[in-house]
Amino acid sequence: MSEEATVRVKYDELKRLMKTKFMKAGLPDSHAEAVADHLAYADSRGVHSHGAVRVEYYSERIAKGGSNAKPDFKYDHKSDSITIIDGDNAVGHLVALMGTDEAIRLAEKTGVGVVGMKRLGHCGTLSYFLRKAAEKGYIMLSMAQSDPMVVLYGGAEPYFGTNPIGFCAPRKNGEPVIFDMATTVGAWGKILDSRSKGKAIPDTWAVDSNGRPTTDPNAVAGLVPVAGAKGSGLMMMVDILAGVLLGQPSGKHVSSMYADLSAGRELGQIHIALNPGFFVGREAFLAAIDDMVGEIHALKPADGFDRLFYPGERSESVAERYRRDGIPIVKEIYDYLVSDDVHFNRYDNMNAFAKN
Repeated sequence: MSEEATVRVKYDELKRLMKTKFMKAGLPDSHAEAVADHLAYADSRGVHSHGAVRVEYYSERIAKGGSNAKPDFKYDHKSDSITIIDGDNAVGHLVALMGTDEAIRLAEKTGVGVVGMKRLGHCGTLSYFLRKAAEKGYIMLSMAQSDPMVVLYGGAEPYFGTNPIGFCAPRKNGEPVIFDMATTVGAWGKILDSRSKGKAIPDTWAVDSNGRPTTDPNAVAGLVPVAGAKGSGLMMMVDILAGVLLGQPSGKHVSSMYADLSAGRELGQIHIALNPGFFVGREAFLAAIDDMVGEIHALKPADGFDRLFYPGERSESVAERYRRDGIPIVKEIYDYLVSDDVHFNRYDNMNAFAKN
């Protein structure tokens, strides 16, 4: 992506533009605030696949009623450590944030907080919620369903989704350790981002309609699991824990992101928060993580590498640079954000790969 193809925008301004768009689409202020803050966070850390590139799609779904702007949230407290939240098909970013707060509340009291969230929309990047937990001193594991678009190892048609997994651990001195990954070689959002920038994708990310590797983001008909059969196992685990366990549709029955934007997604997600104070002790845990990070930094790098990083560390340098210089947004997307248009009615009734 050339500099000429982007516009540099400060965090607060980007968030304001996105929040305004979501409110025009029909979200109340607090819901629009949650989604806009999440997307601005993603862009500010270089995760452009989950940032402004998604605004038009979300706005169209909100405007058409597929994201419930007046949800009736229900908390079902199953035990001192387990809560199930019915999101009533509200925007997923908000429901998952509510689930984060609840998981922390439970873990504070019992040491473990397990929160299942059902009937919610797409939640964005898991690292946003993980950071919230880590900054309050908690470990958290998060998993979320996605619609079927992955060709499993040895298979020729999609069954599971990209089904992301995320993990965080707090630190005493420095940024938390945050690990957030799709269970595919390349996340679908990154392919969307490449499509918006007119860039090719690596030939290891996806296959075309004939099952052959493709570098054309517009020709993608199936994503490829990470590490072959191991990746297939991971995405199955996510679908079981975030879907089957919560009574949600799973596998090929998970709703499509684009098939009907007037219908709720009915997705499932799960957060598992752990309080270090109930295990080895908070101070001992934090000291051990700092030691681990220090040892990783001290490891000898392989040829072609200057140093080793712990998971999520690279995003901190990106965030620092963007705070100074502004966040690069594709000009076409920026032009849409500053326009009066809510959406252009172009995502509804598409297939899983955003194609007619």
